[in-house]
Amino acid sequence: MRKRQIGQRQQNRVLIVDDHPLFRVALRQLLHTEGHFVVVGEAASAHEAVQQADIHRPDVALIDLRLPGINGLHVARLLKRQHPKLAVVLLSADQDEQWLLGALRVGASAFLPKDAEPGEILSVLGAVAAGEDRLAQQILEKPEVARRVLGELQRYVSGETSPDAADTALTVRELQVLDCVAQGMSNKEIAETLFITEQTVKNHMTSILRKLGAEDRVDVILAAVRNGWVAITPARQLALSA
Repeated sequence: MRKRQIGQRQQNRVLIVDDHPLFRVALRQLLHTEGHFVVVGEAASAHEAVQQADIHRPDVALIDLRLPGINGLHVARLLKRQHPKLAVVLLSADQDEQWLLGALRVGASAFLPKDAEPGEILSVLGAVAAGEDRLAQQILEKPEVARRVLGELQRYVSGETSPDAADTALTVRELQVLDCVAQGMSNKEIAETLFITEQTVKNHMTSILRKLGAEDRVDVILAAVRNGWVAITPARQLALSA
């Protein structure tokens, strides 16, 4: 990983992925004050996160779980696929233990509540930037979650389950298009957002429909919901019922 060096001190490069500007500002100020981190990029959605990661090559990504379009777990999996050495810390306002299981599946290094104390945030970031896996310890501290993890591992070893086959079938660009579709964008809006032509968007949509066995955009969104890639928001419920 590339690290910015000032004097004799190395700074870890951080990407913040959160759709709330005020939260991003607060995190950026905290990391700037501490001095061992430099925020090299910010993103509010999956496609922005992919672009920023490709441009800046961060050491650590802080990712909110509840993003518009594709959720934070899927964004983390996407970034890890493109940048295997990237350390991912997932953030959530929820204390749902199910998120811990999801974080483990996507290869995250740690999970933090969004109301964590500044000292805890800095401690965890420093640890994962140094290569530590804090998530394993967090899971072991919750016996019920640990039992479920062991159960999943046993089912995987026995061949009863497979790791996200539909997800890995989609290319990175197709996942970016899917993210935009989940946000209700038209082909023209997707083309403008991703800096590609409308015909290219149509080509990607044809491929996505085929791979997911979907007939139209509604089917695509429903498939994404079933796979846990996106959440059902009131606006999305209205669109699906139309």
